[in-house]
This record gives sequence, C-alpha cells and structure tokens, in this order.
Amino acid sequence: MGAVNSPKSHLPPDLGDMSPEDFRRLGHDLIDWIADYFAHIEERPVLPSIKPGDLKAQLPSMPPIQGEPMETIIDDLDRLIVPALTHWSHPSFFAYFATSTSAPGIFGELLTAAFDNKAMLWRTSPASTELEEVVLHWLRQMMGLDPGMQGIIYDTASVSSLHAIAAAREGVEKRIREEGMSGRTDLPLLRVYVSEHSHSSIEKAVITLGLGQRGLRKIPTDSAFRMDTRALASAIEEDKANGYLPFCIVATVGTTSTSSMDPVPEIIPIGEEHAMWLHVDAAYAGSAAIVPEFRHILAGCERADSLVMNPHKWLFTPFDLSVLYCRHMDLLKRAFSLVPEYLRTPEQEKVRSGSDYGIQLGRRFRALKLWMVMRYFGHEGLAARIREHCRLARLFASWIDESPDWEVMAPVPLALVCFRACPKGESDLDALNEAIMHGVNASGRALLSHTRLNDKLTLRLSIGNIRTTEKHVRQVWDLLNEQMQLLR
Repeated sequence: MGAVNSPKSHLPPDLGDMSPEDFRRLGHDLIDWIADYFAHIEERPVLPSIKPGDLKAQLPSMPPIQGEPMETIIDDLDRLIVPALTHWSHPSFFAYFATSTSAPGIFGELLTAAFDNKAMLWRTSPASTELEEVVLHWLRQMMGLDPGMQGIIYDTASVSSLHAIAAAREGVEKRIREEGMSGRTDLPLLRVYVSEHSHSSIEKAVITLGLGQRGLRKIPTDSAFRMDTRALASAIEEDKANGYLPFCIVATVGTTSTSSMDPVPEIIPIGEEHAMWLHVDAAYAGSAAIVPEFRHILAGCERADSLVMNPHKWLFTPFDLSVLYCRHMDLLKRAFSLVPEYLRTPEQEKVRSGSDYGIQLGRRFRALKLWMVMRYFGHEGLAARIREHCRLARLFASWIDESPDWEVMAPVPLALVCFRACPKGESDLDALNEAIMHGVNASGRALLSHTRLNDKLTLRLSIGNIRTTEKHVRQVWDLLNEQMQLLR
C-alpha cells in the first residue's frame, strides 16, 4: 500500500491555513488512504516487530524550521509511523478488550476536529450540549435503564468512575468540598468497597480523591470470580465497628480479567441498609445490554446510584467516549461546579453546562461520533454485531471443551474467553502458556493477552472488533495449537 501521492507539492502559506483547494485534494487522498488501510489491514502484523526506541531513533531530534509538504509527511506516515503501530482495528486483535472504530465514527471524529467546539457551556456549543443529552437518552433506552438515570460524557471509564466516587463523597455531607480532608480530626476514614477483580482505575480514583489506599477495601470473590456478598456485608459491619465510614460500593458488571458479573441484586440491599452509594462499573459489558437477550446483565442496576459504560469499547465508536449515568446529578454538580464571572451567561439557569459536572472546563464534541454510529447501524445493527461476537466466543470455548489439551478457566457470559493449555505430562503449565502467548503474538498473525486466575497464568481471547469473523477465530485457534506443538 503506497503513500498518498499528488502531482504537486505545496508548502504551507506564509500566513493562514492550507488553501481550500489543497485541503480538498489532500482530504480526498487521505480518505482513500484510510480505506486502503482497512482493506489491507490483515496483511499487516497485529503487533509491530520493533524494539523500544526504534521509532525515536528515526525521527529528527530538532523540530522543522520551515514547513514541509503534506505529501512528505504522509510518506513518513507510511515509512515510519504505520510500521510502529499496534493495529487495534485488525480483525485478529484479541487482546485486552478488543475494540474497533467504524466508518461513521471516523466521519464523526473528522467533523468534531473541523468544528473544534469547546463544549464547556451551552453558549460555547449548543449543538454539543443538546445532542449529548439526546444521544444519551437514546442509549439509555437501548440499554433498558430507567429514566431516573441522566447521562454525561467523559473520556474514559477511569474518569467516569472517579467522578461517580466524588459525587458519592459529596453525599456524605462532611464539607469535604469546602474544608478538604487533610488535617481534620473530625473526619473518619472513608471506605470504598470493590471486589478483588475490580479495575485498577477504582483504586487510582480513591488515591486521586485523597481517600488513600487505606480507603479502599477489596472483597474476595466466589468460584465464578464475583464479589462475595457475605464477605462484603461482614467487612462493612467490621469497619463501622472500628469507627470508619463506609460510603460507596463499586460493583463490576464485566470484570477485566474474566468479564464476571458481580451480583448487583444481592449487593443493593446491603448498600441501602447502610445508606451507601452504589456505582456500577459496566465499562465493557454495558454495551451488551442493548441486545434484548443480554439485558439481564444489568439486573438490579435500576436501583444503582451511578453506572459507567464505554461506547468506545463495544459500540464501534472511536476512542475515547465514556458515559456516566447518574441518579443524583445534583450531587455531581455540587462536587464540581465552579463558575467564575467570565463564564456567566444569561441562559445558565435554564440549560445544563457540561463543565459543571467534572474537572474539565473545555470538553470535546464527543456526542457527534456516537450519534453518527447509532444512526448508521441502528439499534438492531449494533445488537446483531454484539450478538455475533458472543456467538464466536461460545464457539471458541466449545473447541477448547472438545480438546483434551486445553481448558476453559472461567465462565463465558459474553465475548471473552479465559483458557489455557493443559496437555498431559507438562509440569510447568504457566511457562508453557506464557511461551504460547508470546509465540502467537510474535507471529504477527494475532494478539492475545493474559491474566492470573487462582494463581494460574491464563490466556484471554476477547472478541469485539467489527471486522472479526469466524475465519479469524478459527485462525487463532489453529495458531495456538501450532505453537503448543512447537513447544512440546
């Protein structure tokens, strides 16, 4: 695949932007380049075969003094940047949580960059403010969440969860916004409760909010890697007896390691008994709730105080776009709203300003790309793609079940399979599985990641790419078996 070529080269003008004629010509060429990139992406290794520092060594140490033709820049994109990419949009990308962009999402990003709106107030971007409310209302209906949940867009689930815990902290009514936490003798230790399989972002949020790692208590899980509710109830009672203040539970629907689902219906009454905030981390699995037969995964969430889900994970929306649904927007606003004189506008009491609900002032027009994705594919089209990914995961798991050399390590509720090789006579299964994974990844034909379950190294295959088909799942299964045979 060649670079974008043009019969003429134009340096940037002395003043002003690229000319409309050059922008139009190069823009057409770049769209062709992207179309070719997707058309031929399977010819590229999923993981680049470079070493740390290789790309930096090929780049100038000084910035350009004079402008360069865009054609030269695109040549270097082909020559330098693309060979150093990990191709997340490759249909054989099965690591972490497999995600992918889509054509309507890319168009949305293009237009967002062109408009360059800063959606901090209604006045600074009426379209972004109002479209965000409409799109999140649509998404709430598709997921089956109740109307009491209002949504707001952030960048990632890490930031969404941080804001949810900040709202929960505001709800303890200890004047933390006004007086802070440092140096106070009247403030007990505030505690957040998560399962031992919760995402690390929750611990980072607790650290960032000044609660400290002591403020986080990790609850053990059951055999299906779900939070043990009896252990949760016992931990809360113990902490209260010690003078601590339990104020927030974070339940996970779709954990990172296994996609396990904490038992939200059982957690709800425990939290309500102690007047605690319940935040649900459904960053990965939340998208699956748009499929009618998977809507049960959000059972109990109608009584949660907040919930995060990421359209950039499994709704084919370009990174980044995370949605926080919150039942207590007044507390979220109370935690963050700060309006200096230069931001006051006549309509501020009649409209919602996004900057009142988070640490950011300027906010990107993220709703546009989600709106375009939802309109282009429709509810049924998005649900059909997620349904197919889950079918492919069950198919892959069935191949493992049928083989004496492999075993499934966790339930497969959605589109993530945790598994490992276990051939008879092999003494060090951890070493074998790690070698298999590295062999697969080094081949460039697929990319897998791993975790540890019950102290056993476990391989993970995540299906979530819009371009992944049964052919690609079969290919990685064959590759896994080839690697195992080579290593034995």
